Amino acid sequence: MSHTVDSAAAEFARRQHSPLQKVQHTLHGKPWLSPLFLLLVTFVAFFIATPTFLTATSMGILLQQTAVVACLAVGQTIIILTAGIDLSVGAIMVLSMMVMATLAKDGGMPGLLALLIGIAFATAAGALNGLLVTRVNLPPFIVTLGTLSIFTAIALLYSGGSSIQNNRLPAIINWTGETFKIGKFSITVGVIMVLLLYCIVGFALTQTAWGRHIFAVGDDIESARLSGVASKRILLSVYTVAGLIYGFAAWIQIGRAGSATPNGIPDANLDSITAVVIGGTSLFGGRGGLIGSLLGALIVGSFTLGLSLAGVDQQWRLFAIGVLVIVAVSVDQWIRKVKA
Repeated sequence: MSHTVDSAAAEFARRQHSPLQKVQHTLHGKPWLSPLFLLLVTFVAFFIATPTFLTATSMGILLQQTAVVACLAVGQTIIILTAGIDLSVGAIMVLSMMVMATLAKDGGMPGLLALLIGIAFATAAGALNGLLVTRVNLPPFIVTLGTLSIFTAIALLYSGGSSIQNNRLPAIINWTGETFKIGKFSITVGVIMVLLLYCIVGFALTQTAWGRHIFAVGDDIESARLSGVASKRILLSVYTVAGLIYGFAAWIQIGRAGSATPNGIPDANLDSITAVVIGGTSLFGGRGGLIGSLLGALIVGSFTLGLSLAGVDQQWRLFAIGVLVIVAVSVDQWIRKVKA
C-alpha cells in the first residue's frame, strides 16, 4: 500500500515539474515574458525582411509612433485588470484633444488653461463611465460602447468636424512634439512623458494599497468586498484615473500629429486593447501589468512600421494582429488553469 502511495506521490511530483508546467507557472507569475519573446521574434523577423528596421532612425520613429497607443494602454490596462473594458478610450482622447485645441486656437485662451480644461474633460468622461458602471450597475462593455458614440458626437459637434493645425496653437499645446537627441535616437517629449507615466502608474499598481485592491477586485469582486475592499470606490477611481490618462494621451497626440483632428487615430480603441491583451493582461481580470502592455504597444507599432518598410500591404497588419489577439487570449486561458 505504501509503495503505491509513494509511486503516486513521485508521479505527481514529476508531473508538477514537467517542462510545460514550469512554463505555465512562469508565465502565470511573469505574464510579460511571452510578449517580450514575441517582440524579440518580431524584431528579428523584420530585420531579416528589411535591414533598415533596426536602425536608430527607424527605432526613433517606432517610439514616436507607439507613444500615443502606449499611453492609452496604461488606462486600458488598469480597467482590464478589474475585469472591465473601455471601448470609449479613443473617443475620450479625441474629445479632450478637440476641447483643448479649440479653446486655445488663435490665442483664444491661454494655452495652459485650455490644456487643463481639456484634461479635465477627459477625466470627467472617465468618471462618467465609472459612475454608470458602479452606480447604475451596467456592464462596462455596454457603458463604454454607448459613451463611445456619445463622446464622438460631442467632439464632432463642438469642433465642427474640422482640424486645427499646430501653427494656430500655443507652444505648450505643441510641446509634446518637440524632439531631442539621445545618441543617434530622435525622441519626442511625448515619449518621455509616456515612460514617466508607466513608472508612476506601475509604482501605484505594485507598491500601494490602491494597486493591490485593483488586482483583488479583478480577481473576484465579491471576495474583495467581503474582505473589506471598497470595490465600487476602487472601480470608480480606476475609470476616473483612466480618463485622466487619456487626457495626457490627447496632449501627446497633438504634438505627434502636428494638429488636432477628430479623425486622428481611428484604430485607437482596437490598438489599445490589442496592446494590453498581447501584453499578457487577462481579459478576465486580476492578472497582468504595465510592462506587458508597453511591450504589447511596441509589438503593434513594430508590425505597422515593419510592414511599411518591407513594402507589404498594411491590411496584413490587421490580419497578423487579429491572429496574435486570438493566440494571446488562448494562452491566457491556458495560464489561468495553472495549479498551485
